[in-house]
Amino acid sequence: MEKRHEVLFQQLEDYRRELLRVVDGLTEEEADIVPKGFNNNIRWNLGHIYLDQYLWIQHLTKEPILFPEGFRGWLGFGTSPTAWKTHPPSLSVLKELLVEQPKKIREWYGERLEEEFPSTESGMYTIAQVLVRTIFHEGQHLAKIQDIRRFL
Repeated sequence: MEKRHEVLFQQLEDYRRELLRVVDGLTEEEADIVPKGFNNNIRWNLGHIYLDQYLWIQHLTKEPILFPEGFRGWLGFGTSPTAWKTHPPSLSVLKELLVEQPKKIREWYGERLEEEFPSTESGMYTIAQVLVRTIFHEGQHLAKIQDIRRFL
């Protein structure tokens, strides 16, 4: 694997480690609080980070990625915890999925980062480009989680 790809995976792992550090010790109840002025809670943000990363890769490659049933309905773009009709995944499940995701992405796509696919509407055509976008997205939601924690 090229050095620049190692750097990309290291950044993904570093962001993920920081995300998990920020939510360490959080209770199930705290994860469900939606403070005034916010649209979502910490549980939603964690699950959305996980789902979004896979959806962008799937959107680019057109290859199916299996993620737990119900995740799109709970955690997809435009969803909200206020509309949940069933119980979303527990914090321990979300944390486990988030820990494993970078390893799975490296295993499944580590040698395919520069493989070109038909471009998406956003102009991305490699998995490496998608990962840059999803790492940025993760940072945005990490900041939201940090903001919510200040209200707990």
